[in-house]
Amino acid sequence: QVQLVESGGGLVQPGGSLTLSCAASRRLFDFNTMGWYRQAPGKERELVATISSGATTNYADSVKGRFTISRDNAKNTLFLRMNSLKPEDTAVYYCNARFLRFSDPYWGQGTQVTVSS
Repeated sequence: QVQLVESGGGLVQPGGSLTLSCAASRRLFDFNTMGWYRQAPGKERELVATISSGATTNYADSVKGRFTISRDNAKNTLFLRMNSLKPEDTAVYYCNARFLRFSDPYWGQGTQVTVSS
């Protein structure tokens, strides 16, 4: 069984930064793709960023240039560095992992990010 545990969320002022972490119970080497999603109140869950086993990254247009996804295989941890945060970034952020491109994903429980003055 795969377990994903997010941490690092919190309250931050607009323009501030946060780094989210996702600790996995397996080696990141085992996953084809990992990513971050978010869900704001009244909205559908949306993709934020993904990273493949080959380190290819993909970002939503709304966060491109501000967020960076990365991984530390030695620590079995996925990261999301968020800079220049905006109120519209407020959401619950979820870690996601797949063994194969079209397989069912594993999800963490989420961590709340609130951007407000």
